[in-house]
Amino acid sequence: MKTWQQPGDSFLTVRKIRNVIDSIVKCVEEAKGFILIAILIVSVLGAVVGYKYYRYTQDDPQYCASCHLMKEAFTEWQKGKHRDIVCQSCHHLSILEQNQLLVTYVVQGNNKNFSQTHGREKPWQECRKCHVSEVSQGSVTLKKSYGHARHVFMQSLECKICHKGTVHDFHPNENACQDCHKDKGVHGIGMEAFSCLKCHSFSEKTPSMIPKDRCIKCHAGVITKAPMSNLLCHQCHKPHGKIKPASGSCLGECHSNEASVGQHGLHMKKGLSCLDCHKPHSWVIGKSRAPALCSKCHAPKDPKRFIY
Repeated sequence: MKTWQQPGDSFLTVRKIRNVIDSIVKCVEEAKGFILIAILIVSVLGAVVGYKYYRYTQDDPQYCASCHLMKEAFTEWQKGKHRDIVCQSCHHLSILEQNQLLVTYVVQGNNKNFSQTHGREKPWQECRKCHVSEVSQGSVTLKKSYGHARHVFMQSLECKICHKGTVHDFHPNENACQDCHKDKGVHGIGMEAFSCLKCHSFSEKTPSMIPKDRCIKCHAGVITKAPMSNLLCHQCHKPHGKIKPASGSCLGECHSNEASVGQHGLHMKKGLSCLDCHKPHSWVIGKSRAPALCSKCHAPKDPKRFIY
């Protein structure tokens, strides 16, 4: 048989609940100031901790090292020239990208197949932020460096095409030139194994990208003060073609009118070439050399009569 509760009992139960609620409200009213202060303190502490953690993720390389996938890269970064630049300066991600990466990592775990653009692509997009005003070769501005101006601004090549070294080693890859310039092998004797950057400098301001003194550093015995010494070596010597110039090069490229000057035409008809008489790099025959040189074929004559 079901027992019915007396109306008085229900009234007492409701009254007790109401008393408890009133007590709680009274306590809250009395402690309102304390609660507000506590909420404020917790909010401030939360904001400070959150900000510090955010700065830790954005500015501290140790945050990157906390991921086991980064140990090798972190070690190489400490050895490289960019060790004074925090990882996040180059490996920058937006808040959305960071959270997408976090969720992907949590879901897939240590899976090397998921996208890691912050490590493989983002850094190459950030290079120009620092290096557009200065490059390492010669400390000239990128826009004044003909090599970079031609490759970066004119041909729109990405930095990684040429600077594709190992992890955190961005030295120019000397073999990368041949990927585009397949027909530019070096044919000079003893120069076959030279890399392109042995002669060409990106900081040089001429189209050839070869500094005037670059050849002299190896060929120290070459006369530097003589007629035509203001010419660049590669204007006569063609490392990518014929390294040793022939007399035909002299006449065909610069001295096309020499046959009509003085006795040049007569000597050419006799089968003599420019280099039979003119010694490379000094060129001038003069009174000191003329007697011995001319007497090989005829009696010595005044060199002035040869010209006039």
